[in-house]
Amino acid sequence: MKKLAFLVFAIFTIGFVQAQAKKSKNMKKKILFVMTSHDKKGDTGEETGYFLGEVSHPWEVLHKAGYEIDFVSPIGGTPPVDGFDLKDPVNKEFWENKEYKSKIDHSLKPSEVNPDNYSTIFYAGGHGAMWDFADNTELSKIASKIYEKGGIVAGVCHGPAGLVNIKLSNGNYLVDGKKINAFTNEEESEVKLTNVVPFLLEDKLKERGAKFEKSGLWQNHVVTDQRVITGQNPQSAKSVGEAILKELEK
Repeated sequence: MKKLAFLVFAIFTIGFVQAQAKKSKNMKKKILFVMTSHDKKGDTGEETGYFLGEVSHPWEVLHKAGYEIDFVSPIGGTPPVDGFDLKDPVNKEFWENKEYKSKIDHSLKPSEVNPDNYSTIFYAGGHGAMWDFADNTELSKIASKIYEKGGIVAGVCHGPAGLVNIKLSNGNYLVDGKKINAFTNEEESEVKLTNVVPFLLEDKLKERGAKFEKSGLWQNHVVTDQRVITGQNPQSAKSVGEAILKELEK
């Protein structure tokens, strides 16, 4: 009788452990989107913020694939939005999703983020990112921890401003020796903000050792190199989301 009871207990225990292992394997770690808190283009008086399409289009790809997304910004709370176009059906879908609208309106502060909870950190663009991404050491540390645990670091347009000062535990810059792209010098010139932004993103990434790639003005261009995924401009936003998903599914 004791042997039978022990056998039943052993079978139950093995089944429970296998179920938990399967559950753990199937659980998808969350994705962290970073948005700027900065709302002005230098001294021009022009408003800026995160570019809506650069959040909504990657969100659509990853949300539909079953990933949960959290939002963080340098100061938390409601980040300023730019490129507000609800004629874009994906923008409209995102903006009218009550759960995610609430999440973005109550974005986390970096101090509230546990990097262990995330498989990916994605830096959304918008000109505001040029003022408050690069020197945010808290965000850089979060990104380096996610990356060094096998996660993905991504960005689009001006979002890769968040990558320029990320250092790994070996002291090297994250982008050093990797293929990277972002908003180009030519695109900055085209929007007449070359002398307004605090630095040129293309130049700064090259200074950090990035192998900078680019296409012509407003062309979709995305590159993946060693779990770092970057896109050139708003036109590349959806493709960055797709590249993140492809990397996550490996």
